[in-house]
Amino acid sequence: MNEQRQKRVVFDFEFAFTNGGGIQGQDFRLDIDGDDIADEALVDYVVRDLRLLMVGPARILNKRIIVEPHKRKAAAADAQRIYVDLSHTIEDGLVTYPGLPAARVCDYLSREQSRERYAPGTEFQIGRIDMVANTGTYIDCPSHRYEHGKDLSQVGPEAFADLDGIVVRADHREVQAIDAEFFRDKELRGRAVLVHTGWDAHWAVPEYAVGHPYLTEDAAIHLRDCGVRLVGIDSMNIDDTRGDTRPVHTTLLGADILIVEHLCNLGALPDEGFAFSAIPPKVRGMGTFPVRALARLG
Repeated sequence: MNEQRQKRVVFDFEFAFTNGGGIQGQDFRLDIDGDDIADEALVDYVVRDLRLLMVGPARILNKRIIVEPHKRKAAAADAQRIYVDLSHTIEDGLVTYPGLPAARVCDYLSREQSRERYAPGTEFQIGRIDMVANTGTYIDCPSHRYEHGKDLSQVGPEAFADLDGIVVRADHREVQAIDAEFFRDKELRGRAVLVHTGWDAHWAVPEYAVGHPYLTEDAAIHLRDCGVRLVGIDSMNIDDTRGDTRPVHTTLLGADILIVEHLCNLGALPDEGFAFSAIPPKVRGMGTFPVRALARLG
């Protein structure tokens, strides 16, 4: 990059902490790669650079972009990577949500049929899947709840991949309604918050849909106010499904916070120190779709 064209952002900030108090900064400077940077990204940078904990409401003030050579270079990471699969397997006949149709996985072109079309020794299989979007482990985007919310094609890849993750433990044998207290005194801002209940042990059996754990509305509001990027759960739904309202979906998706439901294997993860990804295909007009959710350790 030409140093004469390198940009830096200069700004003031005011952060409040969830456990009381706050911090202010004036004339703070950071290197940026492009011509501008969002306030939310600036908050994330400052939190990381200053190693702040328990950051709640945050404001960026007096932001301006200047031309100035960068002062630091990014360090290369070469640590060994270990992946933990957090997704259920989609297979023929799978019913994820009671009342919705089962997935149908079959051949569009079988290997036997392909042998009639190609030269001897050359064969292919083309598969076909017929399923509703709410199948297996899936992600919800804002358009799932809101008519004019972003769909899968409008959410950037950075929202789905390599998110700094944290696991919050809430054993379903001890609690069903997971309220805001479970998330207090934890570092949440800018992270993927995965709620481990152990309910995935009931996957694909009738009990999975009955009495499942869920988040309360005050938990969703707290997560929103703390600036989380994504919330996942290893349960049948992140909301209480016994009524006809969905306050957690409404609160989180209304703030462009993605939701992943039907996770599994969260017990294999540490509480922190991993990157979470849940990447769907780029489909216009779709607000929900299955993902291969995974955690990268190291």
